[in-house]
Amino acid sequence: MSKKPIKQKADPETTGHEWDGIREWDNPMPRWWLWTFYATIIWGIGYTIAYPAWPLVTSATQGLIGQNNRIAVAEDIRRFEDANAPVEAKLVAADLTEVSSDPELVNYTQNAGGAIFRTWCAQCHGSGAAGAKGYPNLLDNDWLWGGTMEDIHLTISHGIRNTEDPDARYSEMPRFGADELLEPEQIDQVVQYVLQLSGQEHDAGLAGEGAVVYADNCSACHAEDGTGDRFQGAPNLTDAIWLYGGDAASLTETVSNARFGVMPGWTGRLSEADIRAVSAWVHSRGGGE
Repeated sequence: MSKKPIKQKADPETTGHEWDGIREWDNPMPRWWLWTFYATIIWGIGYTIAYPAWPLVTSATQGLIGQNNRIAVAEDIRRFEDANAPVEAKLVAADLTEVSSDPELVNYTQNAGGAIFRTWCAQCHGSGAAGAKGYPNLLDNDWLWGGTMEDIHLTISHGIRNTEDPDARYSEMPRFGADELLEPEQIDQVVQYVLQLSGQEHDAGLAGEGAVVYADNCSACHAEDGTGDRFQGAPNLTDAIWLYGGDAASLTETVSNARFGVMPGWTGRLSEADIRAVSAWVHSRGGGE
């Protein structure tokens, strides 16, 4: 092991690296590989000269051939906008209740409205519009603010409880616990009464006391029989559909700290044709009235 290796005449030069008697030969790269490598360098330089490539502060180099993908995309968008302009004008001029009876508008709203929903609405309401906790299911007939075409259009146009649109639908439930409007035992009582209203298992004694608490504090919005008031966005408490949960713990949280869901208004973000298209699409999902 201590003897220095004897270099044979046919052996190439080494790199000088050696480990445990193993030497690294300095074999030259194959000529075809080197020329291919040089060609890629030349091609890369030529590409950056010919095509948009180098980013600048506010733009990028455009290249000698003058190609601009942003302009090409903008032209494609304008082409489709021009093609859809007649049917969009027809949609804007049509009465909302008549959209479903016009085959051309139905075809357009099913395609355009579905695309708009998946782009702007699915993040909250789900890709299939079935909603999630705190985000309404748009497939059933339980609508906080109404499910007619006009109601849906108004909700999408102006939103709910946002501060940007003065015409947004607005209502606010008192925080009966956080603001000490009710005592803890009164909250327990009214929760049991709501469980009774919705046909769930409840404490009859507490529910009896809760009926009085409900009448004094809740009936003005949710109605005396608990069926709610769409004008105020007050939900129906007598069915099995709950936006934030209908068990005792969820109801206690709702009564104590209230709920305050916010939806943006889409006027100014979407065109009137887009709002009408997605309104028609939502209405056609099966839950529209």
